[in-house]
Amino acid sequence: MPHVHVIHENAAWLEPLAGAFDRQSVPWREWFLHHGVFDLSRPPPQGVFYNRMSASSHTRDHRHAAELTAAVLAWLERHGRRVINGSRALDLEISKARQYAALEAIGIRTPDTVLVAGKELLVEAARERFAGAPFILKPNRGGKGLGVRLFQSPDALADYLYGPQYEPSVDGLLLLQQYVRAPAPLITRVEFIGGKFLYAVEVDTSDGFELCPADACAVGDAFCPAGEEPRAKFTIIDKIDAGLQQRYEVFLTANFIDVAGIEYIAETSGAIYTYDVNTNTNYNPDAEARAGRSAMDTLAQYLGAELARCGD
Repeated sequence: MPHVHVIHENAAWLEPLAGAFDRQSVPWREWFLHHGVFDLSRPPPQGVFYNRMSASSHTRDHRHAAELTAAVLAWLERHGRRVINGSRALDLEISKARQYAALEAIGIRTPDTVLVAGKELLVEAARERFAGAPFILKPNRGGKGLGVRLFQSPDALADYLYGPQYEPSVDGLLLLQQYVRAPAPLITRVEFIGGKFLYAVEVDTSDGFELCPADACAVGDAFCPAGEEPRAKFTIIDKIDAGLQQRYEVFLTANFIDVAGIEYIAETSGAIYTYDVNTNTNYNPDAEARAGRSAMDTLAQYLGAELARCGD
C-alpha cells in the first residue's frame, strides 16, 4: 500500500504531524535522512514524499543531511514521484540569498542585503554599506533565527567577529542586512498549505530573533531588549494584505513550494519587507489552542488527499 513518506532529520518536530496522521488514518512512514543507503539504479517506493529537511539540520549534528536530501529528491523526481516541497524548495530553504533573488523576481520587496564570503571582509563591507545605521548579521544558511545579530556600528561587529561568541556560517556565506525598524517589536509569519493561505501569526520579537514556533525549540540568549508589556509570543490572525497574500501565492507556485511559512516585517513608514521563507514550517500549539486551529491536521488532510490522488 502506498504511504506518505516524511523526509526529515528532527524527531521532535515530527511528533505533532505523526499525531495528525494517526487521527486521520493517513498511512505514513518516516525517512530520517541523516545517513543511509539508496540504490539509485532502482525505482523508489510508490507514494507521496513530503520533504521537511531543515536549514538548521547541521546544528543537530546532521551536517550533510541537506546534501543527502538534495540527492534523494533528485532520484524521486527522476522517477516521477509526487514530492511535496521538492528540489527547488530545498534549494531556497538552505540559502537566504537565493530566497531573496526568487522573492524579488516576483516583485516582493526584501531588505537591502550584502552577501559576503570571507569573515575578514565583513567589517569593511559594513562600513561601506551601513555606516551610521544599525544592521543585522545573519548566516546565509540558518534556521530558527540562529546566528542573527543586531549591530549598531561596524566597530561592534568587529568586536563580535573576533570574540568568543562568533558563530561561523556552515556554508561560509554571511549576510549584512538592513535593519528594518518596526513601530512595535512584531513580525508576521504567514502560513501556507497546498500553496494557499492558511493563517498568519504575529510574533513578538522582544526577546530576540530566534522565532521557531515549535514547542521543541529552545530559545537561547536574547539579542533585543525585553518589552515591558507581557503578551503572548505567538498570536494567530486570519488576514493579511490581500495583494501581499496574492504575491506570496504566486511566488510559491513559481517555485514549486507547497508548504511554507513566510516572514515579513512592516517598517514605521508602512513599507513591508519579506526576509525569510521557511519550507520546513512548524506551528505553535498555544497560539492554535487559543484560536481553535490546527495546521498539522490541515497538513495531514492535504497530504492524505495527495496520496489518494496518486492512487487514482
